[in-house]
Amino acid sequence: MRITIREGGPDDVPAILGMLDSSVEWLAAQGRPGQWGTKPLSRSPRTVESVARYVDEGWVYVAEADGVPAAALTLTDSPGAYLAHLPPPGEPERYIHWLASDRRFKGHGVGSALLAHAAEETRRAGVGLLRVDCYAGDDRRLVAYYEANGFTSTEAYTVGEHAWPGQVLARRVRPPAASSG
Repeated sequence: MRITIREGGPDDVPAILGMLDSSVEWLAAQGRPGQWGTKPLSRSPRTVESVARYVDEGWVYVAEADGVPAAALTLTDSPGAYLAHLPPPGEPERYIHWLASDRRFKGHGVGSALLAHAAEETRRAGVGLLRVDCYAGDDRRLVAYYEANGFTSTEAYTVGEHAWPGQVLARRVRPPAASSG
């Protein structure tokens, strides 16, 4: 399977929402509804608005497996307002939102390829910090996934009336050396 990564845009929002729905279905089938519930996220106006906003405000990258959209992530230069209670990093950063994959492609490395691409894009932008947050409940498998992809856990947090457990993770990337001359 050949994985390629391309820049995305507003036309990719329906595919991203489909990937999120695929993930919700898979999580629910695994008995793990704590992350995103059991209903398709594409039916949540708040989720649809969030995905569209991050696509509009930042960058979106789509991983294709043999030409078929298999995973996507959005990248901006700050976390969302829902993390405003956490201390800022004190330096420029890139922030990953909405990493999602079509579960038909589970185990093919499309998510890891996107995370590596986000790190490279962050480095190329001259930014040294890449961060992400994720669901930290159940067995913390998602946290372990990010750690296996070069991230280190930083701040833990909870949000909402149900105290949804989250974890912020950071990855240092080396910006390109400044040219002398």
